[in-house]
Amino acid sequence: MEDRPKRGYVSRLRHDNAEATRLRIAEAARALMLERGYAATTMGEVAAAAGVAVQTLYTACPGGKPGLAKVVYDVTLAGDAQPLPQHARPAVQAIIAEPDPARKLARYAEMVLAIARRVGPVHRVLRAAAAATPADGGLHDLLAETERQRRTGARGPAEHLAAAGLLRPGLTADRAADEIYVLTSFETFERLTEVCAWTDDDYREWLTRTLAVTLLG
Repeated sequence: MEDRPKRGYVSRLRHDNAEATRLRIAEAARALMLERGYAATTMGEVAAAAGVAVQTLYTACPGGKPGLAKVVYDVTLAGDAQPLPQHARPAVQAIIAEPDPARKLARYAEMVLAIARRVGPVHRVLRAAAAATPADGGLHDLLAETERQRRTGARGPAEHLAAAGLLRPGLTADRAADEIYVLTSFETFERLTEVCAWTDDDYREWLTRTLAVTLLG
């Protein structure tokens, strides 16, 4: 019985160390991939930049280089290395708790903008690498999985609005999720902020307004 607190402390310490290692790996790999591209970034270079052994890198990133890219994507998406589901994060909880539909969508647009700013550059590097290497099945599988995750993620706000009776008449939660998925794509964000030279405020206001017109009754 006396050993339980000690074991819990050791377990927690190992967990914290694993999170810190995963975060260092993700930050090192992201910096190298954004600077050099996916193909030119080697596992050895990432291990050296993160201050870990190459074997530690492979252990932390199962699946080799596509596994490394997944860690980079996941940590960048979350903003940290904590294994906390997206729906349990404070930004999402604040959206759920907001009673006013317009402000609810404004909070959601703010979160989408923050994610696009963080993840967009990584997503673009991975898309370019996949286009240049059609035979890299692991990388293509990763990009397909990120799209499945985005579609699944779009169901959350759609079902939330539906349950609150806020969707416009005739709009199902399934169709609303499809519309959210398309409107919040990284490609749309890139075209509006880079090609059209919109500011972040322009994009956030457009997304808020467009989501309201598209979704709300």
